[in-house]
Amino acid sequence: MAEFINPFSGMVPDRKLTDRELARAIRLALAAEEEAVHLYEALADASDNPLAVRVLQDVADEEKVHAGEFQELIRILLPNEQQLLKEGTDEVQEMAADK
Repeated sequence: MAEFINPFSGMVPDRKLTDRELARAIRLALAAEEEAVHLYEALADASDNPLAVRVLQDVADEEKVHAGEFQELIRILLPNEQQLLKEGTDEVQEMAADK
């Protein structure tokens, strides 16, 4: 699992989360999805069994769908998220154009 601290330690908070707090919790879930993708694809790459490879890649692809759902939810919860991500995209595109 992700190396982040669990903010709930197995307990439900005594109040509803703000959108910002919920987005932070969803980032933990997103990290877990990305870690699962890494694990399943590493296992698929390490196997010679065609069925195992197909199943593991299929499960990894499902985790990518979950990651996309979490990313979109974060974007909705935090209105400035899209602008910040776009700034990062623009920076990388500038670097790629300079090489």
